[in-house]
Formats: sequence, structure tokens, C-alpha cells
Amino acid sequence: QVQLVESGGGLVQAGGSLRLSCAASGRIASTYIMGWFRQAPGKEREHVAAISYRGRSSFYADSVKGRFTISRDNAKNTVYLQMNSLKSEDTAVYYCAIGGPYSENVRAYAVDYWGQGTQVTVSS
Repeated sequence: QVQLVESGGGLVQAGGSLRLSCAASGRIASTYIMGWFRQAPGKEREHVAAISYRGRSSFYADSVKGRFTISRDNAKNTVYLQMNSLKSEDTAVYYCAIGGPYSENVRAYAVDYWGQGTQVTVSS
């Protein structure tokens, strides 16, 4: 059984920064995409960022380009999302996801496992 455990969410003022972490445990594919999604109240889930196994490919939603950075540590099976210059519209529950084994298509991939979500609230 695969588990994804997120941490790092919280309350921050607009313009501030947060760093989300997601640690994967259990039997997972040796090569897989790791990504972040978010869902704000009353809105559909949005694909925010993703990174391929070797870090050669990455994806960012237009809404976060230049402000968010995704990275991963394969030795720790952990993915990070550094969020800078946060805006009130970034407020959402952020979900970690893994999927797309053996794929480099970081824009569109089938998610095999989801984390439980971590709340990010940006006050204006």
C-alpha cells in the first residue's frame, strides 16, 4: 500500500512563502511523476505543478509560473513545492499525487495515488 503524507501548509500573509513537502512510502514504481494539485472551495481541482523522475521535465500552471518551484529528492521519495509571492487566490487545499510510471508527460498523467491534502490559506 502506498501512502503520501503532506506537510508544510498553514496560514501566511500575501507576499509570503511556504514550502510544502510530500513523502511517499510503500511499494511504488521505480520511475513515476510526482505532482501537486489544489482545490479551492467551489472550484475544480487544478493541476499546479509536476516533475518527472529524473527532474528533466517539469510543468507549472500559468497561474503559478515564476512563483512556485517543484523539486524532488528520490533518495527520500519526497517532492517539494516552494511557493513564493503568495496571493489570496492561492488559498486552497493542496494535494500531492504520484502516477504516470515510466512517463515523461508531466502535463497529463494518470494519478495512481493521492495524499490527504494540506490547507494553504493566504490572507490579504
